[in-house]
Amino acid sequence: MEAGSDVEDSWTILSLLSSCFIVFGGVVPYIPQYQEIKRTSNTEGFSTWVCLVLLVANILRIFFWFGKFFEFPLLLQSIVMVSTMLAILSLSCSLQSVNQVSTKQHFFTDFQLAHFWKWSRFEDYLQFCLSLTIGGALITYVLLDVPIYVEGIGLLALMTEAALGLPQFLQNVRNRSTRGMSVKMVLLWMLGDCYKTAYFIIKGTPAQFWLCGSLQIGLDVAILLQVYYYNQKTHSKFG
Repeated sequence: MEAGSDVEDSWTILSLLSSCFIVFGGVVPYIPQYQEIKRTSNTEGFSTWVCLVLLVANILRIFFWFGKFFEFPLLLQSIVMVSTMLAILSLSCSLQSVNQVSTKQHFFTDFQLAHFWKWSRFEDYLQFCLSLTIGGALITYVLLDVPIYVEGIGLLALMTEAALGLPQFLQNVRNRSTRGMSVKMVLLWMLGDCYKTAYFIIKGTPAQFWLCGSLQIGLDVAILLQVYYYNQKTHSKFG
């Protein structure tokens, strides 16, 4: 009986640690990127569109949870991730205001598509998130009992998150360099994506989760190939 109890206790501890990793592990990759931005006082190497992708994906995932309950740690992960992205945006906005040469200001309430996600103040990003949350909450409340809506919002949330690496990939292409981007962040992305995809499969979460996790792994690999390619190009240029 004691041996069985010990095994059960060990499994409980392992399950708890696994859940903690799911909740907080997703934000770990952004710690080195946050430190890199703070150290260099420069945001050019990091695409803040990554923050947009994660904010939209995780806000939608929270709505999905109300329509189709899934693992509670995944809900907590979304709340923690939203807070983390807002922290990065806050730092980026404060640095941009210090380094800004142009006096032209752009605000969320201007409703100009050309300046979307290029606003001058952190408050504008908060207004966007608040608008998305209130609008999404009202629609979800009305359509909560409509299965096709619930499944659709879950798929949309996870497909959005699956495209997480795409803004950074395109930013690297535009810069023709990966300078300013934390390689540690991308390596941690890949480690986390592999772990959570396996977690989704083992826990039997809806298929949207592990399918989109697989797409994320593919984008992680593509960005790491960019790192290799641009580094080789730099060495051959100055070698």
